[in-house]
Amino acid sequence: MDNGDLEGGGGDLAFHGKGGRKYSPVGAHDRAVLEMSSMDPGSSSDSKSCVRTNNAGTVGNLDSDGREGSNPENGGANGPYQEHKLELFGFDSLVSILGLKSMTGEQAPALSSPRDGEDVSITSGQPKPSAVKMGTMMGVFVPCLQSILGIIYYIRFSWIVGMGGIGDALLLVSLCGLCTFLTGISLSAIATNGAMKGGGPYYLIGRALGPEVGVSIGLCFFLGNAVAGALYVLGAVETFLKALPSAGIFTETTTKVNGTVSEPIQSISTHDLQIYGIVVTIILCFIVFGGVKMINRVAPAFLIPVLFSIFCIFIGIFLAKKDDPAPGVTGLSLESFKDNWSSDYKNTNSAGIPDAEGNVHWNFHALVGLFFPAVTGIMAGSNRSASLEDTQRSIPIGTLAATLTTTGLYLVSVLLFGAVATRDKLLTDRLLTATIAWPFPAIIHIGIILSTLGAALQSLTGAPRLLAAISNDDILPVLNYFKVAEGSEPYMATLFTAFICMGCVIIGNLDLITPTVTMFFLLCYSGVNLSCFLLDLLDAPSWRPRWKFHHWSFSLLGASLCIVIMFLISWSFTVVSLALASLIYYYVSIKGKAGDWGDGFKSAYFQLALRSLRSLGANQVHPKNWYPIPLIFCRPWGKLPENVPCHPKLADFANCMKKKGRGMSIFINILDGDYHERAEDAKAACKQLDTYINYKNCEGVAEIVVAPNMSEGFRGVVQTMGLGNLKPNIVVMRYPEIWRRENLKEIPGRFVGIINDCIVANKAVVIVKGLDEWPNEYQRQYGTIDLYWIVRDGGLMLLLSQLLLTKESFESCKIQVFCIAEEDTDAEGLKADVKKFLYDLRMQAEVFVIAIKSWDVQPENGSQPDESKEAFTAAQQRVADYLAEIKETAKKEGTPLMADGKPVIVNEQQVEKFLYTTLKLNSTILRYSRMAAVVLVSLPPPPVSHPAYCYMEYMDLLVDNLPRLLM
Repeated sequence: MDNGDLEGGGGDLAFHGKGGRKYSPVGAHDRAVLEMSSMDPGSSSDSKSCVRTNNAGTVGNLDSDGREGSNPENGGANGPYQEHKLELFGFDSLVSILGLKSMTGEQAPALSSPRDGEDVSITSGQPKPSAVKMGTMMGVFVPCLQSILGIIYYIRFSWIVGMGGIGDALLLVSLCGLCTFLTGISLSAIATNGAMKGGGPYYLIGRALGPEVGVSIGLCFFLGNAVAGALYVLGAVETFLKALPSAGIFTETTTKVNGTVSEPIQSISTHDLQIYGIVVTIILCFIVFGGVKMINRVAPAFLIPVLFSIFCIFIGIFLAKKDDPAPGVTGLSLESFKDNWSSDYKNTNSAGIPDAEGNVHWNFHALVGLFFPAVTGIMAGSNRSASLEDTQRSIPIGTLAATLTTTGLYLVSVLLFGAVATRDKLLTDRLLTATIAWPFPAIIHIGIILSTLGAALQSLTGAPRLLAAISNDDILPVLNYFKVAEGSEPYMATLFTAFICMGCVIIGNLDLITPTVTMFFLLCYSGVNLSCFLLDLLDAPSWRPRWKFHHWSFSLLGASLCIVIMFLISWSFTVVSLALASLIYYYVSIKGKAGDWGDGFKSAYFQLALRSLRSLGANQVHPKNWYPIPLIFCRPWGKLPENVPCHPKLADFANCMKKKGRGMSIFINILDGDYHERAEDAKAACKQLDTYINYKNCEGVAEIVVAPNMSEGFRGVVQTMGLGNLKPNIVVMRYPEIWRRENLKEIPGRFVGIINDCIVANKAVVIVKGLDEWPNEYQRQYGTIDLYWIVRDGGLMLLLSQLLLTKESFESCKIQVFCIAEEDTDAEGLKADVKKFLYDLRMQAEVFVIAIKSWDVQPENGSQPDESKEAFTAAQQRVADYLAEIKETAKKEGTPLMADGKPVIVNEQQVEKFLYTTLKLNSTILRYSRMAAVVLVSLPPPPVSHPAYCYMEYMDLLVDNLPRLLM
């Protein structure tokens, strides 16, 4: 779209689309805008609209007449500047509503309709960076093919055919090729499910299986790439020394074949491999430090020698004759094909030369470990995701094309190598490809050296960036040294990679290094397959990959095949690699910073929770399956500092209500005010409360509710909190000990209202008095846990006492049950019944029956201590003053007796009876449980139509002088 597409003139701005259709944007004069303006006159905006074009690659502000670069000062060609901006009730245009600006951090472009068959890429309005984007599948196919076709094919492939025979070699190639092909399908599905950033497979696995799994497998994949760099370096050095034996520093050895002395066979000294390998690694490291951009530009050129050398190998195979170009070469012979069909596993020395006294024994499992690095490299394309213009098209086609091409090449090569030479020639000539190549062996030597050095450069370039991507995610603090700014070179990570590579080069043996590389790559491939399996099986709404040719069974088969191949190669290497990944996972889970990447495990947990919730149903939970789900009321009385979201000891008490920490707690806080005005305050308070829960190591969730007042907010919470049977069944709050001291007259009504709401909602209520003295997990308590059983409570207090015993702080205590009965009750019969009940519940406790005389209105002389008499008298006086006050108010206003906004009925004799009852209970508790670790009392609900103030007086009289009490 250029400026000619925009026709100005009196606001007649039109867009011409395909087929001559005309699209007119909404202007300020349109009927819809006029109607909305009449609804909300203050919704207009003075900001200009900005249109960005994609095709022309230019960016500019377009005025209302469609002219680029015009402004109110200079005016447009058709008159002064006029604003035509679509607004909806004062909001910005659709682009802003969709969030494109906020996601990119830049101004969003205008979207144009592409023609059929054209690719669409949504780019920002900024000028394109100088880096060249690879927009076709060749950007993936070339690096994958270059990484796959390497040293194993040139140096080890003919040897593998000779050792395992054509039959086992075909099976080997098919097995490894199927593994990488299935992994490629899984990779294609994940890579096409949204935008893909830097980090390659680490990014895919981490976003699918979570940061812990992603970091553990990503670090193993980093080690695999670093070790693979050593593998390529040793391959290049070995090829060089084979081509120029005189370059060797140390004397080469003579070996034996099948125990009989044969012609001398030259073997490269391990010391030469080490020395030359370290020198080459240092040179490559300097190249990486100074010329990474140049390496990326010339990397595809490294593929040309590889393809040309393979072409020369095939030409040489078809031109070969008997003993031409070397003894042991038979040309394409059916007899050689038959002789080489079966396997001939034997012992070899460390250099791979057959030796009856050799210490290396070969079998099919060992060949899998040796050959599998020849099919690795399928991740090379995904590692370049930052350089690809269309990852969702390039990665699937390029990766799978490279996999199928190389697998087909290997299968054909097995047949040709098995028919072109004798078995002894296949086993003793490690560079048979160079021997039979046309027109001369030097082509193969040059091809091997260039391809392996190019692959080594790719490893030394990709591995540091993988480590830097893991570090930049800020999961592990120990990796902060390898962080790099965007666009900068990871020098520290490159240096660390070079040290690992040189350490593996010192080993100097390809056959010992390849199993290590194989394990790390297989671990990464299994992670990719498991990621696709999990995402495909869960089938979340966000799982919409463009690559449709996938199924969870393919991914499961690929992951299983990876694990099977790992154990086929070496169970010891497998155990070590899995143990290393597990240790990294454990370390990340402990030391790593929490991150939510929307991974598949979170989706699995969500679906599992939904299924579990549905299986619970809506019926009442059976007592055997009952779990306490406490609703912790954090700030019911509002006397905590503003920066303290909850009483510090409430979480400790909530943990005491769970057996071995199992169970969920819901911490609730209610903010007074209007929801629209305090929504941000609620979010901040929820975050603060959640931080407190995590700090206290309590399994729970934080919820903040905004309501006009505390009572209405709690009434809504107690009705709606939870789902199905997963609702809180116990409400926990601290006793308002400050209400009289602070003269908070609204607390009695709020306190009684909360209890009554819980009764209506069929919730148990636990009130904690003396919360400041509640012990934490490190403060061991001694003595007894005394339970005063006054009314039937369904066994809740018994259960709480048993749960307290499971905690370290109370495990040294014993339970005592005190049954309060009237004096004419059969004490022995009641005691026997309670013991039988406790036995059936499998609870151990000592039972006492306390008979209290009938409830006289006045205490007997001398039956109560002086301090109790004073407390009783003071309570009587306060209740009498309160009743006189509400009576006087009702008389003045001519209304019925009212308290807390509700009509009440007051029986003064009953009030005094209740006061005396609580006094007797308090005296009894002080007599028997003054030294108890904690006291539990089961209480009846507040009397109906009774003033809340009077009930608070009863409670105050009951808890007087008791340091730690649960009601």
